[in-house]
Amino acid sequence: MRITQGTFSFLEDLTDEEIEAQISYALSNDWAIMVEYTDDPHPRNSFWEMWKQPEFDLEPHEADVAMRDVVACREAYPNHYVKVVCYDSSLGRQTSALSFIVNRPAEEPGFRLERQDKADRQMRYTLQPYALKDAAGRRYGNKGDLATTRDPAAVQDATPGRDSPLAARDGSAAASSMDPSPDGGVGDS
Repeated sequence: MRITQGTFSFLEDLTDEEIEAQISYALSNDWAIMVEYTDDPHPRNSFWEMWKQPEFDLEPHEADVAMRDVVACREAYPNHYVKVVCYDSSLGRQTSALSFIVNRPAEEPGFRLERQDKADRQMRYTLQPYALKDAAGRRYGNKGDLATTRDPAAVQDATPGRDSPLAARDGSAAASSMDPSPDGGVGDS
């Protein structure tokens, strides 16, 4: 099942050139660019993990800067959904003007519709993603850590979280700085 969230979700996946053209369009409208990722694309989950802080002051000819963030996030989370969100601050608040998915897992299992009977013959329907059968960080074939959030400083630096395959590489600063203590929190007090 193909997840259809965002502006171009009913089209074929955009090429890097098309993504960069959309970023240039957003920058020409003075919109801020942010890259986000998730392994839980539930329709009501509109707040994904930020790759890094939004790019507020880019010029239209600097679309390559935002594109580098897209590529870096894809490399760090190849089996996650990655999207570009463009924010318009002209109304005095951050308003999402454009968002589109730029990376998808190879397999998208979809959702199961659950029906619940309520009083007076009422029915309640909910969506349950098949991907949630696996723990966060291990969905869509990932073999990552069971991390559910990243350190806020990692967002600032765009450092991959513990659930990224890049953090598992030997000698990685991100992997060594986020490892728990050997005693797992139990020991001398």
